[in-house]
Amino acid sequence: MDVLSHSNQRCLEAAEGWLMLGLPASALEELEGMDGSARRAPAVQELEWQVRAAAEDWAGAWRLAQAMVEQSPRRPFGWIHRAYALRRMPGGSLEQAWEILRPAADRFPRNFLIPYNLACYAAQLQRPDEAWDWLQKSVRLGGVRRIRALALADEDLEPLRRRIEALPSQ
Repeated sequence: MDVLSHSNQRCLEAAEGWLMLGLPASALEELEGMDGSARRAPAVQELEWQVRAAAEDWAGAWRLAQAMVEQSPRRPFGWIHRAYALRRMPGGSLEQAWEILRPAADRFPRNFLIPYNLACYAAQLQRPDEAWDWLQKSVRLGGVRRIRALALADEDLEPLRRRIEALPSQ
């Protein structure tokens, strides 16, 4: 991980605070006060993505996630959040999000969030059997208790609600 200077670390912590307070514009202002090399640090980019998502700046979130994939292709964060933003940005769609995330399942076979998100996309694309298969893979990777709790709270997985409820809670 890149080591941030003291002033950049303070900006990062301030941005986290603003985001926790629900003030993404103030968080982004803090991040923009950092020097260019610090802005490319993975931890800073990940927080900036969260800030842009909180502000519903999906086009900006997509551009940032695309840069993250290009700069750090071995980190799954950019892959997951690029698809998430693409689904929501103007001109984006569920189908496009599916297409851009699907290769990540092969690239990161031990990451439970990728099959989880693919399950969400498949469910919303009215492909329930495929969605269930992806959700089962996520359960195997992330644990039934964790995934069941996530899935029961996720509106995207409403088409699978009965099957999810039948999963063991332990």
